[in-house]
Amino acid sequence: MPKVRFMSLAKEFKEFISRGNVVDLAVGVIIGGAFGAIVGSLVKDIVMPPISYIMSGVDVSSWKAVIAPAVVDAAGKVTKPEVDLTYGNFLQATLNFLIIAAVIFLVVKGINSLKRKEAEKPAEPTAPTTDQKLLMEIRDLLAKK
Repeated sequence: MPKVRFMSLAKEFKEFISRGNVVDLAVGVIIGGAFGAIVGSLVKDIVMPPISYIMSGVDVSSWKAVIAPAVVDAAGKVTKPEVDLTYGNFLQATLNFLIIAAVIFLVVKGINSLKRKEAEKPAEPTAPTTDQKLLMEIRDLLAKK
């Protein structure tokens, strides 16, 4: 009996996974991950260097507020690590998010403008049906008489 249940479960899983929306979702996740890597590189390698240059080389992600300094013994060994709030990482992540959101906004806006241009094109007139052709011929013959 367990084998029958397993086969039924396997069949149900196969039907679920072969649905179009599941496959579309998987493709979207994979492409989204690749797009995230591209945008992450855009932020890290293209946008942040000029911002860092403008800020005289300041690395925002290194900003922190020390709550308790590290405790070091006489031998120089850290006995208790430093406790700090690394708010610079939060600011950097927020800046990355804003840049990524702006890039996605511009991409979506570009796609929407292309769709609008496509929608604005006048539709080509459809060819007349056989009934319409016959009626046009009759009209033309009556006009000649």
